[in-house]
Amino acid sequence: MEFHIRRNDKEISDIGLLHRILKCAKYVTIALSKENQPYLVSLSHGFDENRKCIYFHCAKEGKKLDYMKSNNIVWGQAVLDYGYVQGECTHLYASVHFQGRISLISDPAEKRTAVECTIKQLDDNPKELISKLTAERLTNAAIDKIVILHTTGKKSKEVNLLEKLSKTSS
Repeated sequence: MEFHIRRNDKEISDIGLLHRILKCAKYVTIALSKENQPYLVSLSHGFDENRKCIYFHCAKEGKKLDYMKSNNIVWGQAVLDYGYVQGECTHLYASVHFQGRISLISDPAEKRTAVECTIKQLDDNPKELISKLTAERLTNAAIDKIVILHTTGKKSKEVNLLEKLSKTSS
């Protein structure tokens, strides 16, 4: 099922901008469902633009994995929050909403790619952390990916997204 954005003046249609938001967001929040019961969780992540997927790690057992195994379709969002504007009753933001298919990664090479992608996105000194990745650590880690099937984006009219993202990337 696909919906459209009601306010066209707020829509972000440039896929490159949508991808940059996913790379700049500090976390994503995903919604899962099992037996008609929702579950919402926020995750640190790595976005791989070439593979159009989001990587994250989690425990090897627990509620999130139970929900994933029951229903592998997720909805998620990434938000860049630029704050409430006092006295103007408006909030400055940019967001991406996505639908995807979630799965646990078992291939050791893909696990390494996923962890490296996440570290590069989150850490100020990724080379040092990546050098500490051992085969044993990767084997013992539960690494998941969300293959993105559909994205939409919107922002407040007052946000100059290119300006904001260039400051974030610097």
